[in-house]
Amino acid sequence: MSASPQTTINEIRTALERAFSPLSLEVLDDSARHAGHAGARSGGHFRVALVSRSFAGRPPLERHRMVYEALAPLMRHGIHALNISATAPPAP
Repeated sequence: MSASPQTTINEIRTALERAFSPLSLEVLDDSARHAGHAGARSGGHFRVALVSRSFAGRPPLERHRMVYEALAPLMRHGIHALNISATAPPAP
């Protein structure tokens, strides 16, 4: 049995806070937009938007890899698809 969407959101939030100490973090359950998608049975669709100094000077692909690495345990259960916006804060 898979975790509830709210439990998964909390797990995503905790993992990203631990990995990146984000200045801002938003985690949304986007599963309703994908209702009926057969592949989604093992987990939901989520959208994350985070701003962290950890991403400064890194290209977008590397930022996404960093997020996937932080969420790797959840990608096996709980998350089927992930929409990522990972940015660095503006330079001073």
